[in-house]
Amino acid sequence: MIKITTPSGKILKAKIKDDGSYKIDDHIHTPDIIAYENGLLHILLDKKSYTAEVISFDPENKTYKIRIGSKVTTLQLQDQYDILLHELGMDEAMAKKASDLKAPMPGLVVDVSVKEGDEVKKGDKILVLEAMKMENILKAAADGVVKKINVSKTNAVEKNQVLIEFQ
Repeated sequence: MIKITTPSGKILKAKIKDDGSYKIDDHIHTPDIIAYENGLLHILLDKKSYTAEVISFDPENKTYKIRIGSKVTTLQLQDQYDILLHELGMDEAMAKKASDLKAPMPGLVVDVSVKEGDEVKKGDKILVLEAMKMENILKAAADGVVKKINVSKTNAVEKNQVLIEFQ
């Protein structure tokens, strides 16, 4: 199953058949697709030729962003397990959200790189904690918004102390 978000925001669902064709709204389409190494695709579909460019791929969410001409479209691949999780309402529960940042060890706060209200992305530097004469950079485990900062520079912290809370 492929979920396609059109540039206008409309969501289409396509089911891929064993022969490589796919079905959208009771119409069967059989594309001929050639993929090139540089992320470009050449697509023949319903007697029309298209050039598409893969802009990005998010393997965690199985999502592609592609550009066809001047329009950008999002494709999300789903297998039977993704569909089952959605039907059971568990897909949103599985989504990664930033949880509170806790001190992994006792130490001294050397730097706080965010302020309340800041949006952070997974992997962003949040805080520097000095422990055992080593500086440890603590990074965001997931995307989120800083709700409250419970420490400041030069504060001594204990293991598992909540340093930063996220919304």
